[in-house]
Amino acid sequence: MQFEDQLRKAEQRYEEITEHLQNSASDPERLAALMKEYKQLTPVVEAYRCYTASRQQIQNADELLSDPEADAEFRQMAQEERKTAAEKMQQLEAEITQLLTPDHAEDERNVIVEIRSGAGGEEAALFAHSLHRMYSMYAERQGWKQTVMNLNETERGGTKEVIFSLSGDRVYAKMKFESGVHRVQRVPETESQGRVHTSTVTVAVLQEVEDVELELNPNDLRIDVFRSSGAGGQHINKTSSAIRVTHIPTGTVVECQDERSQYKNKDRALSVLRARLFAKAQAEQNAQVAAERRTQVGSGDRSEKIRTYNFPQSRLTDHRIGFSMYRLEDVMNGDLDPVISALQSAEQAEKLSGEKETDT
Repeated sequence: MQFEDQLRKAEQRYEEITEHLQNSASDPERLAALMKEYKQLTPVVEAYRCYTASRQQIQNADELLSDPEADAEFRQMAQEERKTAAEKMQQLEAEITQLLTPDHAEDERNVIVEIRSGAGGEEAALFAHSLHRMYSMYAERQGWKQTVMNLNETERGGTKEVIFSLSGDRVYAKMKFESGVHRVQRVPETESQGRVHTSTVTVAVLQEVEDVELELNPNDLRIDVFRSSGAGGQHINKTSSAIRVTHIPTGTVVECQDERSQYKNKDRALSVLRARLFAKAQAEQNAQVAAERRTQVGSGDRSEKIRTYNFPQSRLTDHRIGFSMYRLEDVMNGDLDPVISALQSAEQAEKLSGEKETDT
């Protein structure tokens, strides 16, 4: 296996840090630095230890298989254990390779997610609501914090548009694959004939950008204040606290009305505006790099149909990598890890393939 020396050094450093942590309580800065490094090394070392354990299992099985006095039952058992350990080693080798590949700095960013109903009328709006719920439950599983920045609901409980931020550990690394058109195939509650309808929802995942990274010129902004609107009910804001920010040079318009505070809505609108302008600049830059534009995974093209949710078959299919699974209810309840892991593996394989082509 490649990286053996690197992994042994990582394990040695991990053990050193474990010892240092017990003696650094009086130095908060050193303790914080050690904890950060410890957290980064933990998944690598754990995977490496599992890998070496599986390798030892194979060696033990080989010894038993080479023993002329071993009976047939023991031989069969050893063969099965060897096969299982070999499969585990292969899986762990791919995992370790991914862990040792340097991350893009952007993978550590928080994100702003925009979900909008597309073709399909009220059924599309209801599915947009379902997707927001799915991402909310996934964020809760990941320990991320969610903040709703703008919400435009329908009278029947659907969502025309929702904008929310997610903050926490490696949010963009996992959410970056979600940009694109999500297609749903299911029987609407209003369908008396039991016919399956197809609707679409668009999702955009934008990297959250600090004001120091992208400074907005106040002269380029037009800020309008208006009253919040919604599906109705007692929670509609009767004061003019909703904010509409227009970036005059690009014509980009952002509205935020979820907070009752005009100042909070303004801050959130500016945050969304920065994210959109940053994404636009990135898209223009990527358009100049043909190799990046050809990549299958993580292209972030909002017009690309990336996924189908087929409720009659309980099937989710990600069209970018040909991945399907038949546990749609679990996915809609926030169990997105199998899908995202498959996308991450495909991205990793693509990167390694690109590196090999460059070397040759």
